[in-house]
Amino acid sequence: MDTPFSQKTLDFLFENRLHDSRAWFGEHKQEYQSYVIAPLRQLVLDLTPTMLELDPHFTTEPRVDRTICRIWRDTRYTKDPSLYRDHMWIIFKRGGRMHGTDYPGMYFEINLDGFSYGCGFYHASTPFLQHMRTKILQGDPDFQKAQAAYLQQRVFQMEGECFKRPHYGDRPPEEQLWLERRNISFNGTSHDFPLLFSPDLSKKVAEDLRLLFPVYRFLLSTAEETLQQKTAQNLLQR
Repeated sequence: MDTPFSQKTLDFLFENRLHDSRAWFGEHKQEYQSYVIAPLRQLVLDLTPTMLELDPHFTTEPRVDRTICRIWRDTRYTKDPSLYRDHMWIIFKRGGRMHGTDYPGMYFEINLDGFSYGCGFYHASTPFLQHMRTKILQGDPDFQKAQAAYLQQRVFQMEGECFKRPHYGDRPPEEQLWLERRNISFNGTSHDFPLLFSPDLSKKVAEDLRLLFPVYRFLLSTAEETLQQKTAQNLLQR
């Protein structure tokens, strides 16, 4: 990684959020480009070969609104009026929408506490989750591979809101982890700042994300089948 993150990256994110001022941001835009965007862009470039090995249809352009998030917040649908984020992320996924719900993605986020990375959905759709449960209950081979990969590693934890009351109490506990989810992602967190600021970060992130390749493939096949079902239903309704 030729342009690593540094303490200046975190200092900028903290100060920018603290001031929360367009004027202050404008005066420090070069710092934003140098300490935030440049290392994010480099990380995208470093991870792209590994990500394309996983899915050749990933969007990989190293720029804002393609693989790099905006630092400006959308305040239309939130009670928090803050203009800027104090964290930034990159994501590799299919399609042109970073927040789209059709496909899973592989992501990395830097924040004031360190960094996180993993695989999953910003918000999985109800049809996707319904189809995922059906495949699990049917003993889908892709799920078996994903389940084995998840249980064999210790870097990532499954996350996502669950049903308030269990719906699948008769299934094995390992399956219930998946079946009870109302959203799903696999997230690893680290407070290892020396690694975050090291040129070796991208190598470590790529190595760890490989552990989730079978998980991504299961989520992707489920997403593709869900979209196919949706298309077929739409054709029948015409």
